[in-house]
Amino acid sequence: MLSADACIDYLLGEARLLCTVEAVPTSEVLGRVLAETPVSTVNVPPLDNSAMDGYAVRLEDLSADATTLPISQRIAAGQIGQPLQAGTAARIFTGAPVPQGADVVVMQEQCDQHGDSVIINGQHRIGQNIRRAGEDLKRGDPILQPGSRLRPQDMGQAASAGLATLPVYSRLKIAIFSTGDELINPGEAAAPGQIYNSNRFTLMGLLGGLGAEIIDLGTCPDTLEATLGTLQQAASQADVIVTSGGVSVGEEDYIKAALDELGEVAMWRVAMKPGKPLAYGRVGDTPFIGLPGNPVSTFVTFCLFARPFLLKSMGGSDVLPRRISVSAGFDSKRAGPRREYVRARLEHIDGKPTAIIYQHQGSGVLTSTVWADGIVILPENTTINRGDSVEYISFEQLID
Repeated sequence: MLSADACIDYLLGEARLLCTVEAVPTSEVLGRVLAETPVSTVNVPPLDNSAMDGYAVRLEDLSADATTLPISQRIAAGQIGQPLQAGTAARIFTGAPVPQGADVVVMQEQCDQHGDSVIINGQHRIGQNIRRAGEDLKRGDPILQPGSRLRPQDMGQAASAGLATLPVYSRLKIAIFSTGDELINPGEAAAPGQIYNSNRFTLMGLLGGLGAEIIDLGTCPDTLEATLGTLQQAASQADVIVTSGGVSVGEEDYIKAALDELGEVAMWRVAMKPGKPLAYGRVGDTPFIGLPGNPVSTFVTFCLFARPFLLKSMGGSDVLPRRISVSAGFDSKRAGPRREYVRARLEHIDGKPTAIIYQHQGSGVLTSTVWADGIVILPENTTINRGDSVEYISFEQLID
């Protein structure tokens, strides 16, 4: 069996860019992977402007104490004022261009207006409350990092730079199916021995969060003939195939035999818990990832191994989740040879972030993933005592 670290290194070494570049409206790029470096078409802001409501003045017109000045003009956002006359003040509002000659904006809370005059109180400095032209972006500045998945703030910055479209990678086409004669869909009446297919919905949610185009092939019967046919159909339609179930070594598990006939099995089994039977291979030239069938194993192995592979295949960089160190709020006395990924929730105890683990860590207990807000990593051949430092990965790093 491969170690968990060797597994992710291998998968990332195998991942290749499978998407093309397309221009997409900036309003529609959320979650897409940026393909090229865009540059700003404008200075942001385009002119020196006021950071707040108040009065634009010249510092040399102010005394150390209160100063009374006539109000010579009123400038709202979107308006261009006249050059400021010496010895006067301009009433100005947030975002309005600062008039030529003014070098200070005094917030209105420090002023008292009386008719057509204003009393300026306190001491002030040049540049106070003025946002300078181009202080955020200058025309021609590169913005955003290729390989990053675009967030709402990235969309906003692109829009502020005048970019109506962004160059992003096309959506990765991913075919999914589950194996197992026992599986039925929610809404159907369950006969004795049948169970509802939760993995199908977990995978659709996880892949939808990545912005992938999902090709849902449903459930494949437990026969070699059906498995061969479904894999061939998936390879003809998709860039990558992801399955759940059928990757163990039982007599009713046909994925390995089908892969041997249609392509290759390049990796099989990882020294981890949950999720030892994790497979990688190819159907012809189409990459294949086979996840174990137990619901928690499907979820964990997708998040930790399939997700980084898919992100890199769609042009992403920095694809591995970030880990933080937290205090263990539990004991783990079993030092097994496989790395464990236990479902946990962070609580603040005595001022420190502390991981509390779900009481039942079985690979079929999907409730543990609903209760938890992340995963704690228990290293191989290591015992953990309450208060020890452990590594934690938030679900926000794994399912966004």
